[in-house]
Amino acid sequence: MSVKTNYVKNGKEYYRVTVTVGRDANGKLIRKEFYGKTKKEAEAKRDEYLNGIKNGLNVDFQDVTLGDLMYTWLFEVVRVSRKPATFVKYEGHYRNYIKDSELYGLKISLIKSIQIQRYYNKLYQEGKSSKTIRTLNNFLKTFFNYAVDEGYLVKNPCTGKKIVIPGTPEEKIEAKIETFTDEEIKKITETLKGHRLKALFLLAFGTGLRQGELLGLKWTDIDLEKKELKVQRTIKQVTIIDAKGNRKYKTIEQIPKTKNSIRTVPIPSSLIPVLKEHKAMQREEKLKAGSAYLNDIEKGYVFTTELGNTIDASNLLKTYKRILDKAGVKYKKFHAIRHTFATKLFERGVPLKTVSELLGHSDISTTANIYTHVIPKEKINAVETLNDLFI
Repeated sequence: MSVKTNYVKNGKEYYRVTVTVGRDANGKLIRKEFYGKTKKEAEAKRDEYLNGIKNGLNVDFQDVTLGDLMYTWLFEVVRVSRKPATFVKYEGHYRNYIKDSELYGLKISLIKSIQIQRYYNKLYQEGKSSKTIRTLNNFLKTFFNYAVDEGYLVKNPCTGKKIVIPGTPEEKIEAKIETFTDEEIKKITETLKGHRLKALFLLAFGTGLRQGELLGLKWTDIDLEKKELKVQRTIKQVTIIDAKGNRKYKTIEQIPKTKNSIRTVPIPSSLIPVLKEHKAMQREEKLKAGSAYLNDIEKGYVFTTELGNTIDASNLLKTYKRILDKAGVKYKKFHAIRHTFATKLFERGVPLKTVSELLGHSDISTTANIYTHVIPKEKINAVETLNDLFI
């Protein structure tokens, strides 16, 4: 029995059916064509497509590739809606793991979890760590959520238990929290005498502010009479990527990490004279630099270079390292100052909720998880206060 066809393409005979699915932005009819070796096969493809549209999929969902949609999402959505640092991170995932991979050209509507699983297995065999692959999976999960929302996919292939991250499951290793001892703090304080950034480092120890929050402080944020400061912005050095992919290193202001990070923090009274001294030093620097000085001392940044420029984070870390070397204190990350602030508060009996609020954590459980090394000891000390009941 001969098979009926109605269309010839590249010398081969097919059965073709067409369907109109609306009009484009110019009012032109949008027609889709479906081919099969038989009429039944062609109509089955058409019906599958129409069912997808009926279930909320985009009219061109069958034509879009993963790579093309991801590029559009990155440069047209993420770049203008997320923080620059987030976009740079995402763009790096795309460039390093998607752009030249076997996933790039796959039709987004046909993506299956097993294809992603095979790619992850290949990456692991090539030496990528489970942590790297897990980070990539989180990135893809975010992208596929967008694809589902826009009607290119019905379900996210990276959610639930569809994907297994290759490698031995990583044990939860309790991160070692580095802090400075009282003796080390004294050595650092002694070394800071006469240093132009003495106020910055002492304020870090006295308030627990993050590095970017310290650099983002303006004099209008500080109330010397009330002995408090407001955290309202951070400063960060990031790579800015424009719509054409051009890169530029730039210092930017941005809102703090979370809404809880926008907070009011008391300033230890002993640091008020230090801040006043710092402001007087800035005035002297402005007088010396003249028109070359770039900062407004009354409304501008609290911590700047000698010419009033914002301080580059990498330069600050170099200064920090030199101070520790000079003080004879073993190097610890700058964040250790923040950990020291929190730990000293716990050791002095300050409640968990108060410490969490001072640190600007989004949730009290975050604080508890980070400082588990201190809290058990404080619980023991709290219970010990009941001893008099039994004497």
